[in-house]
Amino acid sequence: MKKIFILIFAFIGLSTIQAQHQINSFFDEMGIVRLETQELSETSDTLMKVYHRSDDIVWSRVVYRIVDMRFKQNYPLYNPVSSEDPQYSSLFMVILKGIQSGMPIYEKSMDVGDIKPYFNLPPMPREMIPTILNTDRTGELGDGDIATSEYMLLNYDSTTQEMRFNNYSYKGFARNQLKYMVQEVIFFNKHYSRLYSKILAIAPMHSDNVFYYDDMPIMEALYGQILFWIPFDYLRPYMAQQYMVPTNNDTKRVTFDDFFAKKLYTSYIVGASNVHNRMIPDYSKTREEIKKEQDRIEWELLCVEQDLWEY
Repeated sequence: MKKIFILIFAFIGLSTIQAQHQINSFFDEMGIVRLETQELSETSDTLMKVYHRSDDIVWSRVVYRIVDMRFKQNYPLYNPVSSEDPQYSSLFMVILKGIQSGMPIYEKSMDVGDIKPYFNLPPMPREMIPTILNTDRTGELGDGDIATSEYMLLNYDSTTQEMRFNNYSYKGFARNQLKYMVQEVIFFNKHYSRLYSKILAIAPMHSDNVFYYDDMPIMEALYGQILFWIPFDYLRPYMAQQYMVPTNNDTKRVTFDDFFAKKLYTSYIVGASNVHNRMIPDYSKTREEIKKEQDRIEWELLCVEQDLWEY
C-alpha cells in the first residue's frame, strides 16, 4: 500500500514538472524560440500606479521634452517601420490602434507657437482625425485644405463610426514621424521623502518638409510639427499590451509602458514652467544659448531633492 502511494505521488510530481516545463519552455512545439514570455491581454497587473496625496506634494515643476527617435537609445520607439509585422509595432502604430479603439485625442492650441496641451476642451471629433493623419500633409496645409482618402492613414466611416487603417500610406507617413513631445511633471512627495516624475501627455510630431521650417522661429516650427496631444494615462493600457523590438537581447522583453516608466529613453528639454510662461527658444536665440539653458534646467532638477533635504 505504501509503495502505491509513493508511485502515485511520484507520478503527480513528474506530471507537474512536465507541465511546468511545457509552459516555461524556451522553445515551442515546432522547435521555434518562444519569445512570448508573458501574456499581455490583461493590463491590470502590468500598469504600475502610485497614489500621491495633494497635501504631500511640497514642490513640483512641469517640463516639456522632445524624444527624438534618431537617437540610438530611442530606436525601439520607431521600429519596425512596416505596419505588417505580426509581433512588434512602433509607438506610432500603437497610437493608431488606440485611436481605432476609441481613444480620445486633443487638438493643439489655436495660438501659433503655443505647444502646451489643453485638456479642458472637448476631444477632437472622430470624423476630423483623418484630416490630420494624411501623407499629403505639409506645413502649409490650411483650414480649407482636405486630403483625399487614399492619403489618409485612418478613414472614418460615418455609418459604422469605425476607423479603417490604410496600410498603403503608412510607410510614407511614418518615415517623417521622428519625434514626440512629452509633458512631464517632476514633484517631491514628503510622505515618501523622494522625488518623482510622471509623464502627463505625449504628442507625436511630423515633418514631411524639414526645410519648410528652417526659416521659421523655433517655437513656430515645433508648433507646426505637433499633430495632436494624448493624455498619457489614456495611452498606457495600449502600450502595456505591446512589446518593443528587442535591442541586442531577444529574450529581454520590454513593453512600451515599461520603457517610459523606467525612463529608458533619452530626451532634451525645450521648456519648463516659469513666471514668464516662456519656453527656452523664446528667450534663448542661438544654439549655444539654448544648450546652456537646457543644461542649467537639467542641473536645477537634479539638485532639487538634495536642496530640499539641506534647507
